[in-house]
Order: sequence, then C-alpha cells, then structure tokens
Amino acid sequence: MKKIAILGSTGSIGTQTLDVVRANDDLEIVGLSAGNNIDKLEEQIREFHPRLAAVWNEDAAGDLAVRVQDLDVKIVSSMDGLLELARMEEADILVTAIVGMIGIRPTMEAIRAGKDIALANKETLVTAGHLIMPLARKMNVQILPVDSEHSAIFQAIHGEKKEQIHKLLITASGGPFRGRKTAELRKVTLEDTLKHPNWVMGQKITVDSATLVNKGLEVMEARWLFDVDLDHIQVVVQPQSIIHSMVEFEDGAVIAQLGTPDMRLPIQYALCYPDRRYLAGDRLDFRTLKQITFEEPDMETFQGLPMAIEAAGKGGSMPTVFNAANELAVKKFLQRKIGFLDIYDIIGQSMERHTLVKEPDLDQILEIEKETYQWIESRW
Repeated sequence: MKKIAILGSTGSIGTQTLDVVRANDDLEIVGLSAGNNIDKLEEQIREFHPRLAAVWNEDAAGDLAVRVQDLDVKIVSSMDGLLELARMEEADILVTAIVGMIGIRPTMEAIRAGKDIALANKETLVTAGHLIMPLARKMNVQILPVDSEHSAIFQAIHGEKKEQIHKLLITASGGPFRGRKTAELRKVTLEDTLKHPNWVMGQKITVDSATLVNKGLEVMEARWLFDVDLDHIQVVVQPQSIIHSMVEFEDGAVIAQLGTPDMRLPIQYALCYPDRRYLAGDRLDFRTLKQITFEEPDMETFQGLPMAIEAAGKGGSMPTVFNAANELAVKKFLQRKIGFLDIYDIIGQSMERHTLVKEPDLDQILEIEKETYQWIESRW
C-alpha cells in the first residue's frame, strides 16, 4: 500500500489525483490540503479518511474542524500546517499540486523527511531548483514529474543514458490565441483566455498557457529536472496535444510520448513508477487520426516564452522575479483589473528593475518575491 499526501487536493491536479487513487486499491490517502475551499475538502475527508488535513486560511480551518469533529482527522492551518503535512511520518510520497511559490517550503520539508515528490508545482524548481535538486540527491529522494510535458520526457529517457541526450523538445498546444498577432490580443477577454482548446486545467495555468508563460516555466523546470542546459531545450508547437514531448539523442533518434490529453496518465505514472497499469479513458485511434502538425512558437507576439528564457539565462534570482511578477499579474487579470497584454508589461518591467542575486537562499527567494509584489502593487 503506497501512502499519499496531497498539497492542493481541491484543485485540478489534486482532484484528478484522487480519481487515480479511487481506481487503485493499493493507493491510500493519508493527508489532504486546501487553501480555503473547505466544502470540497470536507467531502474529500469524508470519502478518503486522511489522518491529517491542512487549510491555509486559519478561520476556514477552524470552521472545518467543527464540521468534521465526528471523524478521526487532525486539522492544521497556515504554513506550519502545510509543513506538518509535508513531513507526516505515514506518507511515502507527497503530491505537490498547490499553485505558486507557496509550495517551495513544504516541498523542501518533505524532501528532508525522505519523501518522494510527485511534482506538479512548477514554481518550486523555477525559483529554487538550485536548492531542491541537490537536496533531493543528498536525501536520495525521487522527484517524479507530473506535468504532462516533463512526464513525457521522463518516460522517453527511461532506460537511456543521460550523457547520450542531445536535446529536449517540449511541445505546446499554442493555447487559445495561437495564430493571432499582438493587435488582436488587445481586446481579448478573460472568458476568451480561459477557453483552452485541448486541456481542462485550473485558471492560473490556463492563462499561463495563453501567454506562453507556462511553456517558459516548463523550459526552466526541465533544465533542473533533467540537468540539460538551455541551448539544448527547444519548444515546438503541436496544436493537437497528441505528442506531449520528445527527446533527441546523439545518434539522431527521437523518442516521443504520445497520448490523449488526460492528466491522469502522468499522475498515475508518477504515483506508480516504475510500474504501468490500466487507466480507464479514451485511447488514440490511429485509424481516425489524420495528422499531427508542428509550428514554431511566435516569440514576437507571445512574449512569455522569450522573457522566461531570458530570466533562465540570467539565472540567480531573476526566475523568481519572472515568476512572482507573472503570478500577481495573472491574479490581477483574473480579477479583471488589467488587460491580457498588461501581463507582459508587468513581467518585463519587474525584470528590468531587478538587481540580480547570483545564488539566493530560500529566505532571499521569498523576500524577493515579496518585494516584487510590493513594487507591482504600487504601480498597477
């Protein structure tokens, strides 16, 4: 029986993780967490009977504790609660499905406690990869990617020699605005942005997909996950979302992972690694599949990707600024306080004004995040 704790169990990845657990009798939930959606969290507690549940909002945690007082579950709150969940003795693996840099400290806490990590939180490696990966190696902990693109690469290199990898090819759908130019993006609405053509995801990652920031974050994350330099990572637009990513080896061979756009597959692969097992759902039908097409990403219109590559190239604290600026900009866009293209302006100006810190520790990373937020709030 593999025992699982989930950071962010009420979001898209968290709920799909629970779908996978329902379908596998040898997976058990021992810990759950949410920001403030205690209605859904209560439902999950009553179904899965975890030993511990963490709620970010302290008032919401108090409310939840009253609601589930008939059950044998401990309710904790705030960052201390997330850290307690991350290191809980009963868990074998922590699924980091929480959104944002809030996931860094719990991830590091879990690694120190010897837990494997099913990583769905991009921001952890984007901003603190130089801290996370050495710590994981030191503690002999596995970092198992849940993101569909990184899972595809992880599957493609299984059994291969790392030194024989020539290039990673990360695929992108192109998002809802693929093919449009800057002038056409000036008047796009929030509703337009949230209509992803292929994937069902949370709001933040759906906006990031539209700006191509998401693909930039994936490039930065892949650099740390697979120890490949930026010059050997390429983004390819594959609009049908059938090829989830590819690896080119030194002999010219390219191995790709294909499948339907279903996040349960990479989630299950991470939870059950190295085993594969049956997963209910649609299958690719090559009798009806007419074509798989490719395009170059439009780096002039969708500035999220080139700005991410610039931040990764500068390294140090710049990815933290990029990520923090994007997080707040997307939040403001979701609140209808700014327009779509303002996201790029906020990221660009935040990076331009920042004084680089070469090797930031965790406290510096979190302070730079806070300072970036304050600067943006004073101007937008």
